[in-house]
Amino acid sequence: MSDSQPTKAGINPPVFFPSVAVIGVLVVFGAVFPEKANTFFSGMQSWLISTFGWLYLGAVGAYLIFCIVLALSRYGQFRLGPDHSEPDFSYISWFAMLFSAGMGIGLMFYGVAEPVMHYANPPQGTSETAEAARSAMRITFFHWGMHAWAIYAVVGLCLAYFSFRRDLPLRMSSALYPLIGKRIFGPIGNAVDILAVFGTLFGVATSLGFGAQQVNSGLNFLFSVPEGLSTQIVLICIITAMATTSVVLGLDGGIRRVSELNLWLAAALLLFVIVMGPTLFIFQSLIQNIGNYMSSVVDMTFNSWVYTGNEDTESFMSGWTLFYWAWWISWSPFVGMFVARVSRGRTIREFVLGVLIVPVGATFLWLTAFGDGALHMIMIDGTSTVLDAVNENTSTALFVFLEQFPFTWLTSILGTLLVITFFVTSSDSGSLVIDILTAKDGNEPPVWQRIFWAVLEGVVAIVLLAAGGIGALQAASLASALPITVIILIMAYCLYRSLSIELVKQDSLRYAMNTPSNVAGFGGGSWENRLKTLVTSPRRKQVDEFLTNVVKPAMEAVAKQFEESGMTTKISTEDDRCYLDVDHGAEIDFVYGVRARRFTAPTFYMGALTRREEQQKAQEREHFRAEVFLREGGQQYNVVGYTKEQLIGDILDQYEKHLHFLHLMR
Repeated sequence: MSDSQPTKAGINPPVFFPSVAVIGVLVVFGAVFPEKANTFFSGMQSWLISTFGWLYLGAVGAYLIFCIVLALSRYGQFRLGPDHSEPDFSYISWFAMLFSAGMGIGLMFYGVAEPVMHYANPPQGTSETAEAARSAMRITFFHWGMHAWAIYAVVGLCLAYFSFRRDLPLRMSSALYPLIGKRIFGPIGNAVDILAVFGTLFGVATSLGFGAQQVNSGLNFLFSVPEGLSTQIVLICIITAMATTSVVLGLDGGIRRVSELNLWLAAALLLFVIVMGPTLFIFQSLIQNIGNYMSSVVDMTFNSWVYTGNEDTESFMSGWTLFYWAWWISWSPFVGMFVARVSRGRTIREFVLGVLIVPVGATFLWLTAFGDGALHMIMIDGTSTVLDAVNENTSTALFVFLEQFPFTWLTSILGTLLVITFFVTSSDSGSLVIDILTAKDGNEPPVWQRIFWAVLEGVVAIVLLAAGGIGALQAASLASALPITVIILIMAYCLYRSLSIELVKQDSLRYAMNTPSNVAGFGGGSWENRLKTLVTSPRRKQVDEFLTNVVKPAMEAVAKQFEESGMTTKISTEDDRCYLDVDHGAEIDFVYGVRARRFTAPTFYMGALTRREEQQKAQEREHFRAEVFLREGGQQYNVVGYTKEQLIGDILDQYEKHLHFLHLMR
């Protein structure tokens, strides 16, 4: 119920220690027996994709439909937090963190490579034709478009709603509360959180390992830096050190600033490619690509090639589409939780539209500029170097592409810097998520724990890279996608169930009959006193005295009567608020509170101020209201000036509406 700053947390032993143990066992297995581990986990991954590919296709399609329905329905009005909450970050900072934590690093490497790969090896039809190019961009849009972000959106929505609006811990298990209740704090909830830690850490660690190899290739291409294990270990150490620093600085001081830097650097590189490249061709192809994507999105979503499939299509589905779906799903606890963490205060509609439209729109523009730019070089300019680079070493494709532009050295430096900073944001945001998952009694983990997980990601990447076991752990991480797929479906159901209940309560509050005390307003008081209260500008001291002398005694009187009726109550006071909690057992408790809120005094209040007050600074002209808040958040009406009896009447009014809501729910 409080808007206070997040509390400090210690470790959560049932999640922290088993997570460390599982990670340790798998790392040792991958390091000591890399070939056996790779064979085992790769086989498991292949079997899961071939056997449950239909489930991945159906689930991902359901996630997207679910998000769109929520955004367009009445459910979209609810905030991810109390009704009075406001977003923690500006739109620019929010979009920057969404993009950086989601797919920024992938786009750096596959923005050029994937369209060229599909152009050279389409799942159907003749390669290296105009139709192959059109199909390549449609497929690339499909893999990096709304479906991927819908996965993150569902997880992020569930976590943000249950954490910020229902005051549950920011963990995957919290989203299961409507189904299993307080057992989320037991073995079931712990198992879900351990699975999320597993997928997050190994997802980030494998990305660090493979990313170090790719950055090494790029540096070798640009500056003849030798390729090898020692160089890659140094790169991992540098990236890990930068990520650790960012995590220690916190979400606002470190991660947000690095994400914003990413955004501006990426925008600069994108603008350069558009202006210096085939500008008209890029914008023409962007419109056509979007049209092709939108016209075929339903068919592609549920297309399993069951009737027209062959070895090529089966290889395409397992190696591309289903691989991507498994990869996005295995990363969803990480990205979804991070997205939730930075989205407090936004409405569900704002969240869905922001996550599905803004990053996807930026992704489509990026893929068109780099992908169609590369295809233009191959098809129209007759430059085969990009195609050759993709076939020989995917990691160098971006740099070979930039080599065809002027200022090659500058743009390549910018590209390399972007790759590194994207890796840093992936690592630091991943560490933050694991910190939160393994923390207890708060959502701000201690600094040492942040450092521990950030360093562990780098250590795991180095050990497995040296032993040749990175591929095994990547396969193991992808294998975790199957249980996570089912968990996300259950989470979506729980969110829908909770939103349905809340909508019923909202309707009950809106349409319930007003009681006589509510109609009477100030009933027993004179109208002169009422008017005086309305046109005065209370200061903090006056509101504090009102909370102490009127609000608390009124709540104590009501609580005493509840206690005499055999009900359990609790009155809590804080610096700026006082609230009454009435326990209803298995049903939803009744919460009525009054809090002091600061506002700038309206200009028509100034006539009531003294001359001395008129001469004070603008900030000293602030006035306060004593606003009512319920379990759902602030109600935005002021009770300063109410007598004890009038406030008791208001409490009973709200309680009667609460009982009406419980009646509708039975």
